[in-house]
Amino acid sequence: MIPAVLAAITIPVDPVIFRLGSFGIHWYGIAYVVAFTVGAQLVSRYLVPRGFSARDISDGLWWTIGFGLLGGRLYFVLQQPNLGDYLRNPLEIIAVWKGGMAFFGAVITGCLTIAVFAYRRGLPVWVTLDAGAVFATLPQAIGRIGNIINGDILGPASNLPWATRYTNPHTFAPALGVAYQPAGAYELLVALLLFALVMYLVSRRPPAGSLIIVYIAAYAVSQFLLFYLRSTEPVVAFGLKQAQLTAIGMLVLVVPGLIALRRRFPELGVQPVRDVPAPRPAAEAG
Repeated sequence: MIPAVLAAITIPVDPVIFRLGSFGIHWYGIAYVVAFTVGAQLVSRYLVPRGFSARDISDGLWWTIGFGLLGGRLYFVLQQPNLGDYLRNPLEIIAVWKGGMAFFGAVITGCLTIAVFAYRRGLPVWVTLDAGAVFATLPQAIGRIGNIINGDILGPASNLPWATRYTNPHTFAPALGVAYQPAGAYELLVALLLFALVMYLVSRRPPAGSLIIVYIAAYAVSQFLLFYLRSTEPVVAFGLKQAQLTAIGMLVLVVPGLIALRRRFPELGVQPVRDVPAPRPAAEAG
């Protein structure tokens, strides 16, 4: 039964800003562009004082963003009950503009990409992974603005005063005019809290590798709890949703694995000494 709505926030916005035939510019895409721009600035401010070159930072961002988007989208598609429809129409698999990204997939592929990139470039792996934690937090909050406009992350129907209802037929809301708990807004607020946590840790100058381990653990806990409020996601097993099962896997396997690797290979967090050519002697005045 849908509760009577005493007050609600109405969102009439069309998720598509501009349409030209089948092509459209989406708020979701704009949010991603802004998020990546902000993230690039945060990463630069973190890595430049630690001796990283502009080229290494730029190349690392391109690789990480590319594989992160791919991993996030593929992980989302693999979770869908209509996976066969995607396989019959492969273009739908990469249709990120229609919404549908699993951030856990982006975290997993992004971390793997960062580690491989840093190792091959001779960069400190743990420091570079920490930069990934810096990159993930505030940009994720910005990206959630696109989700709020889309109406694709919602909780159950609600009569809470901050519940949101959608009136534009192009949104992903299950029913127009019905107020739902704004699970996307909750995700945004949690992302801001994670950003504050990571920035606090940065100010404390912890050992290299600490940021990424704390971030993954905190994000996994937040997703396990928040997905109880996301009624748009189906239950998969044991009364839990796919993201909750993934969160358990991250806490039980990935976080302890990272801690063990950090203890076993602490040298991967140290900036290597690179050979610098000796300065040529100045020519004698003659």
